[in-house]
Amino acid sequence: MPEFNAPLRDMRFVLNELFQAPALWADMPGLAQQIDAETADAILQEAASITSGLIAPLNRSGDEEGVSFSDGKAATPAGFLDAYATYSRGGWVGLSGNPEYGGLGAPKMLSVLFEEMLYAANSSFALYSVLSSGACLALDTHADEALKSRYLPAMYEGRWAGSMCLTEAHAGTDLGLIRSRAEPCTDGSYRISGSKIFITGGEQDLTENIIHLVLAKLPDAAPGAKGISLFLVPKVLVNEDGSLGSRNTVSCGSIEHKMGIKASATCVMNFDGATGWLIGEPGKGLAAMFTMMNYERLSIGIQGLGCAEASYQNARKYAQERLQSRSADKTAVSAGIADPIIVHGDVRRMLLTIKAMTEGGRAFACYVAQQLDLSKYSPDPHARSRASLLVALLTPVAKAFFTDNGLESCVLGQQVFGGHGYIREWGQEQLVRDVRIAQIYEGTNGIQALDLLGRKVLGGSGEALQLFADEIREHAQHTRSGYATPLQSALDRLVDLSQWLREQAASHPHIISGSCVEYLHLFGFVSYAYLWSRMAELADRYYDTDTQFYGAKRATAEFFFARLLPRIESLEACIRNGTNSLYALTAEQF
Repeated sequence: MPEFNAPLRDMRFVLNELFQAPALWADMPGLAQQIDAETADAILQEAASITSGLIAPLNRSGDEEGVSFSDGKAATPAGFLDAYATYSRGGWVGLSGNPEYGGLGAPKMLSVLFEEMLYAANSSFALYSVLSSGACLALDTHADEALKSRYLPAMYEGRWAGSMCLTEAHAGTDLGLIRSRAEPCTDGSYRISGSKIFITGGEQDLTENIIHLVLAKLPDAAPGAKGISLFLVPKVLVNEDGSLGSRNTVSCGSIEHKMGIKASATCVMNFDGATGWLIGEPGKGLAAMFTMMNYERLSIGIQGLGCAEASYQNARKYAQERLQSRSADKTAVSAGIADPIIVHGDVRRMLLTIKAMTEGGRAFACYVAQQLDLSKYSPDPHARSRASLLVALLTPVAKAFFTDNGLESCVLGQQVFGGHGYIREWGQEQLVRDVRIAQIYEGTNGIQALDLLGRKVLGGSGEALQLFADEIREHAQHTRSGYATPLQSALDRLVDLSQWLREQAASHPHIISGSCVEYLHLFGFVSYAYLWSRMAELADRYYDTDTQFYGAKRATAEFFFARLLPRIESLEACIRNGTNSLYALTAEQF
């Protein structure tokens, strides 16, 4: 059975050396607790222990058994209930939660590294936790004090879980089409009616209550998205003293039978006049839900990173042990009749692609998390505003680029195994199945690309892109990494292409939707190039202190700039060739 070991050395490098996070946190008086390097490392160490020792061993068995469903109840696979209880007692559900209600208040830069470990260990298990964390964030941001005081403490403790109920059978991306209704009652509550599909953790046996955040429309709601409100609907009603009361009229109609994440309960949820309470203002439900959605989008992006890391660890170990053929330069590596397959060029190409993209992604995830921490805790209003703009710009990139490359990395890791990668016992085929959903849920990657190009880059003044470009240009002008020239060239390509698309969009209505995916990928490669240049500079500076680690960083940076960054040239060519070829066929000719 494959094992997972958290990449702590690289996580420490990203957190402490690349971003100098403890020093950054020290300048954030708004943080609930000041976390120094030693405390952060202790949290990472414990996170590594619980994910590798408690959660990862349930990954394959959970996939084999799956979630069972009977009489409206969903049961998680063997071992999940006890593991979740241990996990909750450790405070992991509330790691970054508001301390006023029992959360631990950890910075986002720390929690993204923990989430990567969690997804790498067991994506199905991770989903139960991260949906609760996202629901808590939405409540903490938008709910009134009464709702927060009643629900958040038990949710942070892990005794109660959270779910996000958006999608309906006829309304996925276009949420303005939802039909769920909310009728006001005289006591200030509402009666919620409707059916939701694809609800992660909508029913499970891990917690004594589930707090559903449900999008619905009031009787006098405006048409479309402007008429949507957000409601808190508990599975079990809560008494005034906080104890559990009677069962609400919420039920699970069925669970989905899926390609992957089989130990995660994906439910059809029916609300039959269920009692609920308004979160925030009427008609502002979509904005409130997007607080949770944006959290989940970064988290789901990290699912792509976690699965890629797990795939890399398995494939690396296999490539170092599997003997097949001799090295092309005829130099025997082993004393036997064949060499380990890691000597072969194509195997090295696959492993280095996973390594470069995963380590680049880890740095980018921490960079986005840094902006989230600055936007929330910086005492400087200008720094908060700048960070908020960067978060909005980079979140769709993180979600889509991480997960697109997560699938590629899992497939490459499977390919390293050859025929054995197709066999269940090695674990690689499960990673391919589990990571595939990450490109689809929380807004498909095509929607993320459309959001990036249509709204964040071309939809306004372009201020966020300019801020990001200025930061990269400043680094390129002063770096000693050796990659200033290709980085500057890649940035110029991104900026020039963005301006060209702005000009084209005025007369070519399909240019945005027809080019956005290639644009997002080009944007992602340029972002990674920026961070790889920074990491290479550090590797040169500290090489003599740890030649093994920093030597690997140097070599991986060289591979990224030589073999991966050039992909942007073909991406740009695709975009500049326009969208006429997309519309050369009539609908009937497809």
